[in-house]
Amino acid sequence: MDALKLMLLRRKKLISVISMIMAVIIIFCVVNSPLAITAAKTDRKLPIYCVKRDDKAVSLTFDAAWGNEDTQQLIDILEKYKVKATFFVVGQWVDKYPESVKALHDAGHEVMTHSDDHAHFNSLSTEQIASNINRSCDKIEAVTGVRPTLFRCPYGEYNDNVITSINSMGIHTIQWDVDSLDWRDLSAGEITERVTGKVQSGSIVLFHNAAKHTPEALPGIIEKLLGDGYKIVPVSEILLTGEFEMDHTGKMCPVGNA
Repeated sequence: MDALKLMLLRRKKLISVISMIMAVIIIFCVVNSPLAITAAKTDRKLPIYCVKRDDKAVSLTFDAAWGNEDTQQLIDILEKYKVKATFFVVGQWVDKYPESVKALHDAGHEVMTHSDDHAHFNSLSTEQIASNINRSCDKIEAVTGVRPTLFRCPYGEYNDNVITSINSMGIHTIQWDVDSLDWRDLSAGEITERVTGKVQSGSIVLFHNAAKHTPEALPGIIEKLLGDGYKIVPVSEILLTGEFEMDHTGKMCPVGNA
C-alpha cells in the first residue's frame, strides 16, 4: 500500500509539473503572437521621438519656457553655421519676449508651441488641452504670422488622451531621443559628449534656450555633426510625409517598416 501511495503521489506531482510547463508555453505563444505584438505597437499612443530615415539628418530643438538670457546668442551661433533649428516656446514666454520670438522667426527658425503656461497636460481634459494649445498658437501666430503645427509636452509628460487630443488638432507631438541634459548645468564638454555620442540619423535633440553651458557647447556639436556628414534641419523637415506608423519606441516609420 505504501508503494502504491508513493507511486500515485509521484504521478500527481508529475502531472502538476507538466501542467505548469504547458501553461507557460501557452502564455509565451500568446504574448509573442503577431496579433499581440501588433497590439503592443498600436495600443499606446506615443509622440514622435525620432524618425526612420535613410539619409543622415538630425534636428536640433530648444525649449523656451522661463529665461531669455541666451536666445540671441543661440541665434548668432546657428546663423554662423547656416543651421536652422526648432524652438518650442511657451505662450507666456511669448507674452514676455515677443521681440525674441520675432527674431527667431526672422532668422528662419521654426517657432512651435510648448503649451501656453507649461501645465501638466496629463491632468487636463481634451477641451482644456485644445484651449491651452490654441491660446499659445494664437500668440505665436500673432508675432510670426505662422501657426504652429508641432507641439512639445511640458515636462515631457503625456498619456493617451494628450496624444489623441493633439493629433485631432492636426498637430504632431514631438519628443526627443537625445537629451543634452543641459538644464542640469552640465559642462560644455559633457553636453557635447552626450549629444554627439548618442545622435543617429533621424534623431531629435533636446536643448534649452536658457541653459548655462549650451551656447558654449553648441558650436562644437554643430561642427562635429556636420563633419560626420549630417545635415541639420528643423523638425518639420525631418518628419516623414504621407502615411506613416509609429513603432513601440516612438520612432516615426514609413508604413510597413515599423
